[in-house]
Amino acid sequence: MTSDDAIPTTSPTPSESFTDFSDIDGFLRIPRLASVAAGPDGRVIAAIQEADEPGSKLVSSLWELDPAGEKPARRLTFSEKGESAPVPAPDGSILFSSSRPDPQGESVEDKPAIWRLPATGEAQLLAATPGGISLLAVAEDGTVLAATSVLPGGSLEDDAERRSTRKDAKQTTIWHTGMPIRQWDHELGDAERHLVLVSPDGEITDLTPGVGTVPLNSAAADLSPDGTTVATSWTRRVRGGETRSDLVLLDTATHQRTTLLEADDESQYSSPSFSPDGARLALVRSTLSTPSDTSYSRLEIRTLADGATVTVPLGDLTLSDLDWADATTLLVAGDLHSSGAVLTVDAATGEARTLASDGVYSSLAAASDGAVLALRSDVGTPARPVRIAADGAVTELPAPGEVGALPGTLERVETEVDGVTVTGWLCVPASASAAEPAPVMLWIHGGPHASYNAWSWRWCPWLSVERGYAVLMPDPAMSTGYGDEGLNRGWPRRAEVVFRECETLFDQVLQRADLDGSRTAMLGASFGGFLANWIAGHSDRFDAIVTHAGLWALPQQHRTTDAAASKMRVHLHEDADPDWYRTNSPHHEIDAITTPMLVTHGNRDYRVPVSEALRLWWDLVSAWEGDPEDMPHRFLQLTSENHWVLTPSNALAWNQAVLAFCDQHVLGAEPVPDVLPW
Repeated sequence: MTSDDAIPTTSPTPSESFTDFSDIDGFLRIPRLASVAAGPDGRVIAAIQEADEPGSKLVSSLWELDPAGEKPARRLTFSEKGESAPVPAPDGSILFSSSRPDPQGESVEDKPAIWRLPATGEAQLLAATPGGISLLAVAEDGTVLAATSVLPGGSLEDDAERRSTRKDAKQTTIWHTGMPIRQWDHELGDAERHLVLVSPDGEITDLTPGVGTVPLNSAAADLSPDGTTVATSWTRRVRGGETRSDLVLLDTATHQRTTLLEADDESQYSSPSFSPDGARLALVRSTLSTPSDTSYSRLEIRTLADGATVTVPLGDLTLSDLDWADATTLLVAGDLHSSGAVLTVDAATGEARTLASDGVYSSLAAASDGAVLALRSDVGTPARPVRIAADGAVTELPAPGEVGALPGTLERVETEVDGVTVTGWLCVPASASAAEPAPVMLWIHGGPHASYNAWSWRWCPWLSVERGYAVLMPDPAMSTGYGDEGLNRGWPRRAEVVFRECETLFDQVLQRADLDGSRTAMLGASFGGFLANWIAGHSDRFDAIVTHAGLWALPQQHRTTDAAASKMRVHLHEDADPDWYRTNSPHHEIDAITTPMLVTHGNRDYRVPVSEALRLWWDLVSAWEGDPEDMPHRFLQLTSENHWVLTPSNALAWNQAVLAFCDQHVLGAEPVPDVLPW
């Protein structure tokens, strides 16, 4: 992989930018860029989310952006239900998803449908199904590949009647015959996911009738440019409660299915993407994780005529997005060295070169003039639409949601641990000085395969910085963007390795005169929440610990998570590896916890079930030997949330509670009241 010097991003002069980070509600109401798409006529369409008035949800709308970066963005849609996932059609219209009512008839149970917005005129309903329908790809003639939901054992023809009968009877039963049975925040087994074709005039053809509840649950699929073939991942059950994902081709005329690549006990396949001429297929081959090795993803480009396959050497980059620039060039984006990059890949040779760096890029879209459209973000900048020229020059396009001056500085920091360089980002409030050093938070990210390299609406350090805290966000062992070696360092999820690297970097930055090492807090979510729970029982150096969606009792969590198959494959039964469980499961050290802990968890979290928080909370409360009114621990239960906190009003309460809890125990502020005022 070759690399060019990074070219600075250019931006238009902001007309209205958010700067008041003390206003958490205002922060949560900043418009958020969700995706960007490029049309064949040069149009640039973006989906932008905003909180509704009561803060009950985020509502998306479509905007047209100026590809030259000179004119303000223009809003295209305004419905109360919102519009998302824009995909330009060959005729210049914009296809999108919405559950808005059909002005020409009745809506279908308030389910998402596919709409068409012409270059001029009003949007029109293209296709709707009783179970909702989502757009996946568009062929050259305007034929759409989509996915829909059908009750088990039924068909599109009888689905509406069967759903009505089930609803009227208030029947909610699910008959399971194997694993998996849950995914993130929803049940599996109560519906079949089908792939369908939608003709330009709205006729729907089911490509996978009678498919069953397993094969297409989380399938990624693409439609060949000529509309004759669908490439899709296809899941099947195997022994031991596990599944494997093959890559199959579906003939859209005969519905015949052919297995192109069959998964085995070492690898499986996903993310197929046809080249614009249909001659090649880009795909991701992922190895299966084991007790000694995590899963590694390999980008492959396969020539369909002869099966010749090129494996693309991505170096340290961890793949996150791809799109075809033309028939011979693939665009790739991913995490790289606590930042990110966009690469161009020669489809014939697999040679990769850096097109853009110094930022995290997503929603790649090849423009008709040879440029690349994308969303770019970094720790100090939310996702912004950009145009990347062939020479790598990055120009920001005007759009709502700009953020102005930050309440502090952002600095890249690093240290060496056992011969390995550990990198992170340090956010320091503008008010910090040697005379008045700032208290410091240590944040540990989830994953563990993730990176603190981009803006986060959920975990935004600048809210804490505005409050006067410095925030350190390391990328320790198992972080993305540091190649296979970085992903596997500390595997299998060894808490002491991650904490040693984070603590070493933490101790190094605490040598600064403007930081106060006597006032500290530690915060983490998911894997970071697991680390928070583990640290609570192994260190008393922090004044407060906040754990969100954290694993507590690993023998319990590994069997109840929706990812039980991979967890048990890697970590085995506790009787098979008792030393690992004794060393890493936080619940063994409940009697050693003295630091005040704030536990937060969503009831609809199936990745880290709420039973982890319930057991942790019982253990904390029952182990407290003082008077009940003096117990320092608190539990913020989010009854409607999943692994994240997505409802704006709940995110407001969560941020307020976290900051108030840290203020009390780190800064000595007034105790958080027993009845929250938020």
